[in-house]
Amino acid sequence: MQWLSSANDTAPALPAVWLIATQAQPANLPERAELRRSLARKVLARQFSLAEDAVEIGHEPAGRPLIVSPHGSGLHLSLATREGLVAIALAHQPVGVDVEQVALASEPPLAVLHPDERSWLEGLPASARPLVFAQLWSAKEAYVKALGTGFARAPESFAVQLDGTGRFTVGDEQDGRHASGFIQLTKNGGHETMAAAFVMLD
Repeated sequence: MQWLSSANDTAPALPAVWLIATQAQPANLPERAELRRSLARKVLARQFSLAEDAVEIGHEPAGRPLIVSPHGSGLHLSLATREGLVAIALAHQPVGVDVEQVALASEPPLAVLHPDERSWLEGLPASARPLVFAQLWSAKEAYVKALGTGFARAPESFAVQLDGTGRFTVGDEQDGRHASGFIQLTKNGGHETMAAAFVMLD
């Protein structure tokens, strides 16, 4: 798995995630969607050695992005945007990516977490909780994106476990599924700390 930082980078192998910091400040959901789509078209055009206007990105009924053109690539796509940072994941299997801002000035909403996650955070110093919460939440978002469901189910119904080395596992007793992924800390264009997570399903 590779982390890349520029829309001009090409991945020699997949899976890969592009974390692209911009100075953009999208004011609403349509602007955020256009920012991530435009950068995704540029990334895919470079990856496929095509002109940008030859790349088309569509969406499944539940909202998961898909590559419409070039047709038949067989690749899976996931996109995320937060505070000017755009994440683009590309893989041969279903994939999810998410980015979250580390909100250092606020207490994380522990009630939305699985009991195991909540217990772990409650045992940490208060100063450490915002960073760990952002990592957990980005991993949870990435997982439900990989499933293609989004948060159609309660986020506390499955548990993420961070291993402290940039990797994590997901235990989902409801679906009997286990997955793993990667966490990366980065900066957006405004130099705020962001947590990014990537999950690829088997």
